Amino acid sequence: MTDPTAPASAGTSFTGTASTAPAPAGTSSTGTASTAPAPAGTSSTGTASTAPAPVPDPDDNRRQVLYWRLLARLFDPEEQPALESASLAVVEDIGLPPALLDPGASVDSVVQRHPDLADEFDGLMTPEAEPDGERDRAAEVRRAALASKLLLNVFSTGSGAVSAGQLARWQSDTGWLERALGCPPGGLRGGRAGGPAAGLGPELGALEADLVSRMRLREVLADPKLAARLTPSMSLIEQLLRDKGNLSGVALANAKSLIRRYVDEVAEVLRTQVEKATAGELDRSVPPKRVFRNLDLDRTIWKNLTNWSPEEERLYVDRLYYRHTTRRTTPQRLIVVVDQSGSMVDSMVNCTILASIFAGLPKVDVHLVAYDTRAIDLTPWVRDPFDVLLRTNLGGGNDGPVAMAMARPKIAEPKNTVMVWISDFYEFDRSQPLYEGIEAVHRSGVRFIPVGSVTSSGRQEVNPWFRERFKALGTPVVSGRVDKLVHELKTFLT
Repeated sequence: MTDPTAPASAGTSFTGTASTAPAPAGTSSTGTASTAPAPAGTSSTGTASTAPAPVPDPDDNRRQVLYWRLLARLFDPEEQPALESASLAVVEDIGLPPALLDPGASVDSVVQRHPDLADEFDGLMTPEAEPDGERDRAAEVRRAALASKLLLNVFSTGSGAVSAGQLARWQSDTGWLERALGCPPGGLRGGRAGGPAAGLGPELGALEADLVSRMRLREVLADPKLAARLTPSMSLIEQLLRDKGNLSGVALANAKSLIRRYVDEVAEVLRTQVEKATAGELDRSVPPKRVFRNLDLDRTIWKNLTNWSPEEERLYVDRLYYRHTTRRTTPQRLIVVVDQSGSMVDSMVNCTILASIFAGLPKVDVHLVAYDTRAIDLTPWVRDPFDVLLRTNLGGGNDGPVAMAMARPKIAEPKNTVMVWISDFYEFDRSQPLYEGIEAVHRSGVRFIPVGSVTSSGRQEVNPWFRERFKALGTPVVSGRVDKLVHELKTFLT
């Protein structure tokens, strides 16, 4: 049986007829179509002459086989056997080791046996353009084989329990993928890399979080080398906070180290946002400090232009002008109430850090209350978010009235107090009592700011019952983005 798509070669005889349109007058149409003369050596009896089909490039075929195998392994395992054998032939044809097709082999193990491949993985997915504009098809096939290995090892994570060794191997393979994308190992997962590949960072972080959730975390924490390779992320911190009561010794020390690393990274970002936010109006009733850094050079020159001497080409300055830098500040009290139930973990982490930053501002008195079915006053530790998080117990239900009972006595001067309440406000049978307490606080003169959540993405979910009532009260729910909350607080407090 012949391939119907294969081109005919010289000397091939075609028999039979082709279906054609009616022949023009004067043309014989008996059994054949009128055609152009056939090439030398070719019989055209009873057939139509066709142009030869282009011959597929073998390297293009090889590359397609490798990519079809990649897709099959990810989405359609039933097609694997034929593609596996075809891919093995391709890999051997181009001089690469068959170990690249072994799903159980890490990139590290392949590189250890074939050191010359290490350089090929670096920048693999950011190739430079060919100087003459021509495609190097053979090089493309080689890159396809190496890239398939990286993508399968990183994105085909399977299901079921994960061992510490499997997590370590995945982290190593992900480091090679980051190198292939032109980033340092850990750069994408840690959010430190920019460029087109930056959007891949959250996906890799989610994969790592899934692996961590499927493994025995305590086993990893007990091994300092494995623990040091964990990438701090919100999902990992959540697990550490939930399990901290069951940790001890080396495992607890490693857990604290990971929490501290994450807190410091987030604090650096939030502190920058606080510094960039609006900082209140200038207080012109206070004379400017007469120091060089406050000198208003443009205004000084403008005001003294009448003293310009054309003959001497010199400006005589009678008076120096300085900028006002003092801003209006009044002692303020910030009361932050955070829902620490299971659905609000990221808000708990972000708001704890944010409260510590505002606690460092002059003349701002910060109080922090966390609650689920019980409330806890975390004010004594508000300047150290690490200590605060270690004292939280994530999970449980909601009892907002209990938190209000703890927060309300902290209001000394309502006009100089802002209360930030971070929750999804799903209180169920406690909704009406909580709303009545919030309404009373608002009417007393306290600036009440309800926040659905505090995340970098702005994702939030708020009980519609509360959302409508806050809107009617004139205190609409603030968007969950951290930068918007920072702006609201900074404008009020400074």
